[in-house]
Amino acid sequence: MNILFIEDDAIETMKLQRTVSKLQLKHHITEAKNGEQALEILHSTKQLPDIILLDLNMPRMSGIEFLGILKANETLKYLPTIILTTSENRADLLECYRIGIAGYVIKPLKYEDYEQKLQRILEYWDINELVKA
Repeated sequence: MNILFIEDDAIETMKLQRTVSKLQLKHHITEAKNGEQALEILHSTKQLPDIILLDLNMPRMSGIEFLGILKANETLKYLPTIILTTSENRADLLECYRIGIAGYVIKPLKYEDYEQKLQRILEYWDINELVKA
């Protein structure tokens, strides 16, 4: 799978890379530090990602702002976007689902729990028919 990972925190990026490496997954991960950079990547690439993993709390453009732009685009709106965040704010969760996300996952504090959640996310999307379409 091709994954676009949008995260401004270097530690979170290292956690994702470590988990994918440890699980010996062959996914290709493209990283963006914020929503603006992610949009540049999406508009400049010929091959779109199969899924997007998106943090909400980022500088320049929040994850919710990015979602609004993504879902308004006729080409990009079908990309499955999974929120991967520390925000347990119910208003954020409801707004993200209103805009059209595929999932909302709270990042756990313990690395082992993070690894398990990420493995489940990637396993699910790896077999999902939308990714294959």
